[in-house]
Amino acid sequence: MILDKLSIINFKNIREEQLSLSEGINCFVGDNGAGKTNILDAIHYLSMARSMHTITDSQSVCHGEEGFIIDGGFRRDDMRPEQIVCGYTRRSGKTLKRNGKEYDKLSDHIGGVPIVVVSPGDTALISDSAEERRRYINRFISQTDRSYLNALIRYNATLQERNKLLKNHPTEEMLMIYDTMLATAAETIFERRTATIAAMQPLVERYYAILAEERETIALDYRSEMQETPLMELLQQSRQRDFVNEYTSSGPHRDDIVFSIADYPLRKFGSQGQQKSFLIALKLAEYTLLAEHSNEKPILLLDDLFDKLDMRRVAHLLRLVGGDMFGQIFITDCNKHRLERTLGEAGAEYKLFNIAEGRATTL
Repeated sequence: MILDKLSIINFKNIREEQLSLSEGINCFVGDNGAGKTNILDAIHYLSMARSMHTITDSQSVCHGEEGFIIDGGFRRDDMRPEQIVCGYTRRSGKTLKRNGKEYDKLSDHIGGVPIVVVSPGDTALISDSAEERRRYINRFISQTDRSYLNALIRYNATLQERNKLLKNHPTEEMLMIYDTMLATAAETIFERRTATIAAMQPLVERYYAILAEERETIALDYRSEMQETPLMELLQQSRQRDFVNEYTSSGPHRDDIVFSIADYPLRKFGSQGQQKSFLIALKLAEYTLLAEHSNEKPILLLDDLFDKLDMRRVAHLLRLVGGDMFGQIFITDCNKHRLERTLGEAGAEYKLFNIAEGRATTL
């Protein structure tokens, strides 16, 4: 998947910008706060219909404006053109159009423009709660599997209704209806998570070995109560606890993924370099599986490339993603000379843009 043209109007600090992009590596350099990451976020909107940060659409509107428009001219790997336009106004909300036709449901677009993001915020996958890791795996699998996304939407809607019901002393018959609906959706979620994490494990090991030049064993361990007991039984066992707490205490919404290095928790025993290498290896494994499922090379966003990563590991990464297996890449960094030097050492061809106060200049 190649993004040839990008037009941005009133998005964050970008009033108006049009970019002609390279099908290889595109680099954006400039001071912190200049707008480099905002360009990557605009691309993310065209893929996932949302920001890559935990902010609302209204917070993405340029100050003093009523809305934003992001327009992308894409080329699929078979050369078919695609025009994706994402717009938002404070009055009417968000719309997404593909080749001039508006989607009835934004979720129908997920997976159409495969994308992988590596950013400093990824550290939350290690340091934050299980919710962050569930959010990550949900976004990933939803790009490859429509049945998973639909099951996830059904599960979350049913879970919300069941939790409301628990506050109002429901009958056993009524609760059983929701239990059955939850269990059906949960089975799809559990099976797909299990298969995906198993497929990621050898890929993460391989990429980590290349990036870190180290031989520590690393692992992703999926933790779910459903590995031992079907959800219908779990819901029966937790019935009284759920009545007391007034929320559903068992199910895929409680799952977790444990990251480890040399059989110890990565969060406690991994250095900053090891953690960063692990996270990049995780994202490259995601990229590989996305490419296999979609038959398209995903777009790769590398935000603040040198964050907690030394020059040697960055060089390994750039040599890796500069190969034939990877497609179009977008990189941000605040140090032009450092980025140029590292790209040069990696033998990579690239297009360079300077970003200042939301404006882009080709260098």
